[in-house]
Amino acid sequence: MDQFSNHPLYKRHNIDSAMNSLWEFYKKKFVTLFIASFVMSLLIQYASSLVNMKDLSSVTDPMILLEKIKDLLIPILVISLINLLFTTILQYYIIYNPIDNENTFFSSIVRSLKYFIPYLIIMILLAFAGSIAIVLGIFVLIVGAFFAMLYVVTIYLFILPVMMVEGTNIGSTITRTIALTHKHFWTNIGWVAVFIIVMLVISVVFSGIILLPFSGSFLKTILKPQEAGTLADVTTKPLFIILSALVSALTLPVMPIFACILYFNGRAGEGQIQQITTPDPENNKVRVEDLYAKPYSDDHPENPENKQL
Repeated sequence: MDQFSNHPLYKRHNIDSAMNSLWEFYKKKFVTLFIASFVMSLLIQYASSLVNMKDLSSVTDPMILLEKIKDLLIPILVISLINLLFTTILQYYIIYNPIDNENTFFSSIVRSLKYFIPYLIIMILLAFAGSIAIVLGIFVLIVGAFFAMLYVVTIYLFILPVMMVEGTNIGSTITRTIALTHKHFWTNIGWVAVFIIVMLVISVVFSGIILLPFSGSFLKTILKPQEAGTLADVTTKPLFIILSALVSALTLPVMPIFACILYFNGRAGEGQIQQITTPDPENNKVRVEDLYAKPYSDDHPENPENKQL
């Protein structure tokens, strides 16, 4: 029996049950997910505040702008690597903790490390292929670029669950990820589109709440967040860093939970197909008695013994 069949997210979903399962799982594991996400978000927010992005907006010379971007490249890469590492840890915990209570968050940190390098390699390949897809999508106007982005995000969501459940082989992970993405293509794309829209709305609201202490007006932060963000280098203030970390801690676990739902939905669908199409070996065995005609009953008119009488 598949050990993941007992996972609370492992089942065939529709969009309503998917969102309901996401919410129920989020509530059940909220304390652990929130604390871990807050600590990591605090680290990322603090590191991000040390990267001075403000100077880029005032530079008009392309060559000077390129030089400044080069100076910021290493800090941005380090922050991205930390973010990817935390995503790996979080995804491992969400997949394995529900089926084995010994997989605590701390043990997940160690056990998830073997997936990080293969995940990083696949992400580099995905970034390259995704960039090409988006550029090609631009030729089909904005709709094409949006669809290409949606497709890349859908593939991205499948990568870690596939790798952690089915093995770290990079080639197999890529092949399996594409296969699962295309198996229920329009369903997967539709769910991801709904998920992104919901998360965008939540992010806009939370952004307004974060900037509220610095702007004095919630509507101003929603309608003109760029003005609120320039108030006295707001992103470097300790209060802003803490508030941003708190908001991130609320939203960070949602994506890996949703990724599990997409993956387990595909796996559960495969299980049902196999269950329907695979013949029962017990029913297909040829028995000795099947090689002979079954005897007639005593009162059957074709019984030879009755005819002799």
